[in-house]
Amino acid sequence: MSQVKMTVAARTDVGRVRTVNEDAYVVVDLGRPGELARDQRATTAQIGDGRILLALSDGMGGHEAGEVASAIVLAALVASLRQHAGAPPDRALEEAVHTANTAVLHAAQERNNNGMGATLTAVLVQDGDAWIAEVGDSRAYLLRGGLLRQVTRDQSLVQMLVDGGAMTPAEAKISTRKNIILQAMGKADPVKVAIGRLALRRGDRLLLCSDGVSNAIPDGEMAVIVRDGGAQAACARLISLANERGGDDNSTAVIAHFDGKGLTGAPRGETVTSTFAVLQAFDERSPRKPATGQVPTVPAPAPPPRAPARTVTIVVGLVVLAAAIAAIVLLR
Repeated sequence: MSQVKMTVAARTDVGRVRTVNEDAYVVVDLGRPGELARDQRATTAQIGDGRILLALSDGMGGHEAGEVASAIVLAALVASLRQHAGAPPDRALEEAVHTANTAVLHAAQERNNNGMGATLTAVLVQDGDAWIAEVGDSRAYLLRGGLLRQVTRDQSLVQMLVDGGAMTPAEAKISTRKNIILQAMGKADPVKVAIGRLALRRGDRLLLCSDGVSNAIPDGEMAVIVRDGGAQAACARLISLANERGGDDNSTAVIAHFDGKGLTGAPRGETVTSTFAVLQAFDERSPRKPATGQVPTVPAPAPPPRAPARTVTIVVGLVVLAAAIAAIVLLR
C-alpha cells in the first residue's frame, strides 16, 4: 500500500451577481471510476503507482458558452489522461491539454461562437511528485512551512506588464485590465502549456482556485485560511469570504493536504524553488507544436446564457509586446 496520503476537498459557487457558474473542477483517481471530491465533503486517498488528477477550469464566452467550455475541458482532459496512462506524466499531461484545447475549438466551431474558451490549471499527482500545467490565469498555490507561494504564473496582460517593468504588482491587483488573459483553451491552436514538476513534502497543502477567489482574497489572508483549517473548512471559508466581498464572480477552490511516511519533511533551509522544476514555460513569443491525439466525444450541457466575464487577448511577437508596454507607460 502507498505510503503517501492525500486528503482533498473542493467547493464551487456561482457568487452573488451572476446567474450561471462557468467554473468547474474535477478530482479523480485516473485508475478508478468516479470522483474523489465533491462539494460539502473531504476524501482521503492513498497515492501509489496510479495517478490522481486535480483540475480547475474557468469558462468564458457567454451565450451558453463558458460553462460548456469548462465542462468540455475537464472531460477531455480526464479521457486523454486515462488513454495515455503509460506515458511519462509530463508528456501525458501536455498531450491531454492539447486534446482538450482541440475539443473546445471544435465545440466553438459547431456553435459558431468564437468567444468560447476556458482557463485550465491541472495537477497530476503520482508517488511523491506533482506535475502542474496551466493555461490562462487560474492559480495553483503551495503552502509549506506556513508560507503560501503561488506556483503558477498568470498568463495575463498585467503580469506581462509587471514582468516588463511597466506596472507594479500593487497596480496589477487593481488594474481594470487584470481580466485580460493572453491565452485560453479553445482560442488558438496550438495552445502553449506551462508545465512544472513539484517534489512534495510531508505537510504540503496545494490550493487551486479561480480568479473569483484570488481577486477577492489577498495571499496573506489565504495563507492563514489554508494553514489553520482542514481542507473542507478552508474551501468553505474561501468561498464564503469571496461572496462576503461582493461575490461578483464565480468562485472555486480545491485544496489537497499531503502526508504519510512516503514523504519526507522539508529540511531546514530548503526552498520551494529548489523542489520545483520548470519543465516548460509559457512564452507568448514562442509557439509550440501541439501534441497529437484524438478528440474524445464529450456531451455538452445546455445551461442558460450569461454575459461574458473576461476578454482573451492573444499577443504575438515582440512588436505587440513592446506596443502594449509603451501604451501603458504613456497612460501612466
